[in-house]
Amino acid sequence: MPVTDPDLARRNRRTATIAGGVVAGMVGLAFASVPLYAIFCAVTGYGGTPQIGGTAPGATDQMVTVRFNANVSPNLPWKFAPSQGPAKLALGEEGMAFYHAENLAETPVTGIATYNVTPEVAGAYFHKVACFCFDEQTLEPGQKVEMPIAYWVSPEMAKDPNTRGIKTITVNYTYFRTLADAERAGALAKAGEHVGKRTELAEPGRPRTAMP
Repeated sequence: MPVTDPDLARRNRRTATIAGGVVAGMVGLAFASVPLYAIFCAVTGYGGTPQIGGTAPGATDQMVTVRFNANVSPNLPWKFAPSQGPAKLALGEEGMAFYHAENLAETPVTGIATYNVTPEVAGAYFHKVACFCFDEQTLEPGQKVEMPIAYWVSPEMAKDPNTRGIKTITVNYTYFRTLADAERAGALAKAGEHVGKRTELAEPGRPRTAMP
């Protein structure tokens, strides 16, 4: 009969445990990679991702124009557009804008929005206070909703040699059925020196105002 080596058995068990932990960690990292990267981008403004939160420091004598852009994935039967034209406001001043969406289908449809700002270098200075991005929205057949965005642009943008000449910032929203659709469309990542149009984490509980 074979002789069992207790030390060898312990080493085998330890190796199996470590291997299992590595596999579990890799699986967890795969699921968490997009949210973790979104956190990084939201904190740094990398890739045109607006910063999250903060209090507007107050208006300065430097002005900027903010434009609002809207897109809809081809497989999402919604009408989606900004409710107003470009807004001119002072750096450091808080502004508010609205987008409206309508479900054109005969069944309930859920969508989720991604967004960024262009030029990308302005992302570090564009602060989002309230937003509907990354928050699932289900519309009943024919339902219309109005969705707010509150924001401000840091006065520091005028001090940065890379951004002080920027006079217009565009806020770009795109609605998809799912985040998987957004990823396939390149809204979460794209090849190149800068890895794509980045988005931020979902912020559940943002209010929705139904349009009459």
